[in-house]
Amino acid sequence: MSGSGYKEMRSFYEKRGLAGRVGFGSAPAVLVVDFYRGSLDAQSPLGCDLEKPLAETVRILEAARQARAPVLFTVVEYSADLHEGGHFFAKVPSLKILVAGSRWVELDARLGRRAEEPVIKKHFASAFFGTDLAERLRALGVDTVIVTGCTTSGCVRATVVDALQNGFRAIVPEEAVGDRAEAAHAANLFDMDAKYGDVVTVAAVLEYLGRLGKKEGQKIRPGAQ
Repeated sequence: MSGSGYKEMRSFYEKRGLAGRVGFGSAPAVLVVDFYRGSLDAQSPLGCDLEKPLAETVRILEAARQARAPVLFTVVEYSADLHEGGHFFAKVPSLKILVAGSRWVELDARLGRRAEEPVIKKHFASAFFGTDLAERLRALGVDTVIVTGCTTSGCVRATVVDALQNGFRAIVPEEAVGDRAEAAHAANLFDMDAKYGDVVTVAAVLEYLGRLGKKEGQKIRPGAQ
């Protein structure tokens, strides 16, 4: 969508009571959606060019870890008999490569996943559907979910919608999510921002996490002046 077209549509939505803001809360977690080899490797039928979103996600992860914010990852993974996929396989037959134990479901090493950072295994688009993600986040006291990963029009969008429906503020750093098609990427960023969460810049997320990191540093250095 062109700049003028975007502004016109945004104005149209705002006049009708859409496109409000949820804002950042006080207790975030970063959720990295499906940055595994099946999504990132050019040899995979599911793969696409996600180098920039991956690099931006790594920046966010570094800031989150410094701020001691929880970090979680998701992968789509099926058992060898593929019984969990149902009609999803009719729509996306390529998903059948995502079998437990295969290289396709391995997280990209550049994410630097730490042992204490859980991997949520899912069978469908949303990271919340059929998983214990909501319960994990509530147990951690999380009120804000910063969603990165892929794809913008698929698993990211479904996760953002369900984050809202489970009572969390959803934040999408636009440079840290990606898709196979630019049109789908742009349209879904616009729609998520209008209805389900806040689409912001990576810079805004880093600034937010940086402020939290300073507060965390003050907590762990009570004698500091």
